[in-house]
Amino acid sequence: MCQLFALNSNTPSDVTFSFTGFSARGGATGEHVDGWGMAFHDERGCQVFIDEKPASQSPLAEFLRRHPIKANSVLAHIRKATRGAVQLSNCHPFQRQWRGRHWAFCHNGTLENFAPALESGFQPVGSTDSEAAFCWLLQQLEQRFVDVDAAPSWAELAPVLAELSAELASYGSFNIVLSDGEAVYTHCSTRLHWLSRSHPFAQARLIDTELSLDLSRANGPNDRMVLVATEPLTHDEPWQAMAAGEFFVFVQGQPVWRAQTQVQAPLLAAA
Repeated sequence: MCQLFALNSNTPSDVTFSFTGFSARGGATGEHVDGWGMAFHDERGCQVFIDEKPASQSPLAEFLRRHPIKANSVLAHIRKATRGAVQLSNCHPFQRQWRGRHWAFCHNGTLENFAPALESGFQPVGSTDSEAAFCWLLQQLEQRFVDVDAAPSWAELAPVLAELSAELASYGSFNIVLSDGEAVYTHCSTRLHWLSRSHPFAQARLIDTELSLDLSRANGPNDRMVLVATEPLTHDEPWQAMAAGEFFVFVQGQPVWRAQTQVQAPLLAAA
């Protein structure tokens, strides 16, 4: 299985500390060696970095570990391939534009017998079930909100995305992090954890490498953030495990919506 990471913050934040631990799982402390990627959202748009090399050995990952990029939402993924060759087109996060926003998506799991009928505007570039699921999600959103001129708010999107995630989970394991820059949406099929950080900030110590950080020196009294990861990244912090079927929405560094979904029978039409 791949590994997922996300951050959502009320102020632009950098993730060099968290990414140092997370990227070690790409070949140093974990077997996820088939590529990696990161997406940074701020008010200007979305920057995506991907590499087919293991994250622990990639010069691009080393650059991002040493050069902080501040963003309100960050997604990251380290890949252990189950569908699709080890190549750039199959590296997460996948990115698309929909309704004037840059959407980024990462998936952990495998979908069996998943062959959705996709329209021309929602075609995968690579060959993974993950990218096909992302394209199908956006296609469904376009159909659900076809009569809405403006981009839907997170409150409008949340129940629809929770329903669609439950449908996709009927095909297998569907752990995801998804963001349009305003919100981070997550669905858990098997394993996801989340952590809330706010004032007073404490000392954090990474699990995957000998590195600690005094978070009070890096954050102000009004800052708050949520981190999401397949497995906890730090010792001695109150990471919470999501339950199977849980769907969360995080906005401005805090949880704002939650649903417990039930896996549905497959309804997708085969191509």
